[in-house]
Amino acid sequence: MFRVSTLRLILILRHQSSENMATRWGICGAGKISHDFTVALKTLPPADHEVVAVAARDLQRAQEFAQRHGIPRAYDSYEKLAKDAEIDVIYLGLIHPHHLKVGLIFLRSKKNVLCEKPLAMNSREVQQIIAAAKENDVFLMEAVWTRFFPASIKISNLLAQEAIGEVKLVDVSFGAPLQHIPRAVEKELGGGALLDIGVYCLQFVCMVFNGEKPESINATGVCLNTGVDEAMAVVLKFSRNRMAVCTCSISVQLSNEATIFGTKGTIKIPEHQWCPTTLVVNGEKTQYPLPEPSMPLNFLNSTGMLYEAEEVRQCLLKGLKQSPRMTLADSALLTEIMDEARSQVGVVYIQDGV
Repeated sequence: MFRVSTLRLILILRHQSSENMATRWGICGAGKISHDFTVALKTLPPADHEVVAVAARDLQRAQEFAQRHGIPRAYDSYEKLAKDAEIDVIYLGLIHPHHLKVGLIFLRSKKNVLCEKPLAMNSREVQQIIAAAKENDVFLMEAVWTRFFPASIKISNLLAQEAIGEVKLVDVSFGAPLQHIPRAVEKELGGGALLDIGVYCLQFVCMVFNGEKPESINATGVCLNTGVDEAMAVVLKFSRNRMAVCTCSISVQLSNEATIFGTKGTIKIPEHQWCPTTLVVNGEKTQYPLPEPSMPLNFLNSTGMLYEAEEVRQCLLKGLKQSPRMTLADSALLTEIMDEARSQVGVVYIQDGV
């Protein structure tokens, strides 16, 4: 009895101790998205989140990033970041062709990882990353930040309550003129509308249909001379004659809205559906303001990354190896859909091995 009680006390004390400690972040990559993520972390209590190190392939870039953000340590290799014993979780902010190779470095070093979307270039790579996380018993989550915005949480709650009846159709778009950005158009950089921004449309549909696998996927699109998709439309059919239409483009500005049509009403994100701050439910609008950033940002509403960061912290405190809101199965399904859509449009990357 004494041993059991002592063990329980030790476990309770350890749990309380971890709750009182900040989640210590390592930042992989010193680019624009890593800057915005670090700024977002600063909107959270410093007692809960702390950035302790950053790594880039170029030491000067890492040092400049560290100085700008007040980060104690800067490394010139990802391997050095992986060996830092004082890091609880890595934010992997590199472009997606590097996610597999670099992600495996961290996972095999027993580091928890929050990896930018898309998790990898295709299903084969995603399965490798997921397997490595499970083999090393560490936390892994794809940074689909949209899922954790208050507006997105509200949508899930409303759907669970059948507030608009049965969902029959989802219509979502994301388009912006991005062809001047090499990362968006070059095949070796993982360019193309679908993987860059269309992924947000598909993840929204997967969220609405609660991770259900579609019965059919029909995609059409047009490609640039670089071999990546300039625009794509994907129609998904689900059970009980429910449908979703996703449209994405890197050449023109689209409405960037998302609408869920149910038998008893509608739910709409009227603008920037990938980082929602406004929700309209049956005509009634609700605003979800974001905290002001302490430094200029590169992307719209980037302080909203605070929500995914806090999700990671809460999962780690609970000892979870994946987020119940963005599971590894969710990431696998999302990638499977993108693989099929790309195949139908004829977009092939070197990682596909074709």
